[in-house]
Amino acid sequence: AEVEGPTTLPSKAKTNHGSISLGQPITWNGKKATVRYIGEVRFGKGEWVGIELTDGKGMHDGNVLGMPYFVCPAGKGVFDQAVQLMGGAASMTPAMAASAASHDSRALKSLLLGL
Repeated sequence: AEVEGPTTLPSKAKTNHGSISLGQPITWNGKKATVRYIGEVRFGKGEWVGIELTDGKGMHDGNVLGMPYFVCPAGKGVFDQAVQLMGGAASMTPAMAASAASHDSRALKSLLLGL
């Protein structure tokens, strides 16, 4: 019998603008990370990117509000909007990324970005 991994929501292979791909290594807020999910989410509008941090602390294990978007170790997952990453948030300093994300509610930002 085959052993199946955890069931997650299907991910797109690339973002709408094509500059971020599933599995791509990136730097997010100065931390090494890997793209694990691209697509729509239930907690916000637009296209979002699920990120597994190699360095540093995230907020979840890829499961947010009961929805399994991707799988990673507990405390290593974060989400950011694709448009934020396209605009350079993937390589911004934490202060710049926090400023760029300031239009989000504080509670959601805290849950998703660990800020």
